[in-house]
Amino acid sequence: MLRFPLAVFVSVFALAMASSAAQATPTFFFTNLNGANESPPNASPGIGYATVLFDTSAHTMQVDVSFSGLLGPNTAAHIHCCTSVPGAGTAGVATSVPTFTGFPSGTTSGLYSHLFDMTQAGSYNPTFLNNATNLGSTTTAEMTLYNGMLAGTEYLNIHTTVVGGGEIRGFLKVPEPLTLSLFGAGLAGMAALKRRRRA
Repeated sequence: MLRFPLAVFVSVFALAMASSAAQATPTFFFTNLNGANESPPNASPGIGYATVLFDTSAHTMQVDVSFSGLLGPNTAAHIHCCTSVPGAGTAGVATSVPTFTGFPSGTTSGLYSHLFDMTQAGSYNPTFLNNATNLGSTTTAEMTLYNGMLAGTEYLNIHTTVVGGGEIRGFLKVPEPLTLSLFGAGLAGMAALKRRRRA
């Protein structure tokens, strides 16, 4: 099972905690990716984990994804927005198409990390950017994307040659304080174990 380097999660957690404490941007979102979360669900053995750090002040969106065990090579990965019901349904692609900028396409496992500039039209699917809500404005599109994540109506989806409609996905959400605390405790334990092994 692929995992992000410990330093990446420590950094993301620190930023998330600072965000949570200040009740301001950036805002941390996360999701677990699997076939059961798809619509309709599938029996893929593929799994993944994704985090999004959205900063509406800096107008950036940091996306990190870890995935493995897909049935076939991936053909696309992106964020869909927005479903009519939180945590359910389907929606059109909101981010760059056909896939995230620099995503490791054609693989069944991998790691991905990219910082999107949300003031750039290339960070969005042209259809999403120019729809009746966003009217070609990156400012409006950014807020639509951000508000959809807060509402739980956006999901990150990885499509493959075997399951073209999406093999694994997960709805992005803000972690509960307890989840963040447990995540932080787990990171601290992993760091301590790593130091002990080096000693």
